[in-house]
Amino acid sequence: MKSIRQFTVLALLFFAGLVLPGCQDPSMVVDINKDIKDRVWGYNEKVIVPVKIDSIKIPYNIYINLRHTDVYKYSNIFLMIHETGPGLKKKSERKELRLALPTGEWLGKGSGNLYSYQILYKENYYFPKKGTYIFELEQNMRDNPLREISDAGIRVEKVL
Repeated sequence: MKSIRQFTVLALLFFAGLVLPGCQDPSMVVDINKDIKDRVWGYNEKVIVPVKIDSIKIPYNIYINLRHTDVYKYSNIFLMIHETGPGLKKKSERKELRLALPTGEWLGKGSGNLYSYQILYKENYYFPKKGTYIFELEQNMRDNPLREISDAGIRVEKVL
């Protein structure tokens, strides 16, 4: 009986080793979301995402990931996006992300009471040098803290 269990476990691990790597997106460099504790995002709580870039010869698309609850009270969010890295002075940009239509309908994908967004930030972007870049997201709304944001992050993918 014990050997049958061991064989089953080994067979499942072998199968997972074959199938799971094939499920990964080959263009994805990083896709990281950080939880916002208790869904309360203060000005001083930056979401920090490191991104390791191995090639400067290909363009990248950079997305802002965001998730909020259905009781988030605004149709948009303003973010300060900071970027630092090799060969790059610290750059900061204030960006407005539209989250709802004027009718109040959320633009994100809904699941339960959460709405998820992946909004294009930079398209066909070339990093100046190889190395690790740091993206920092901070909420830049009038409310401090901003309530009902559950997580935020960055996705960087190669343009193939």
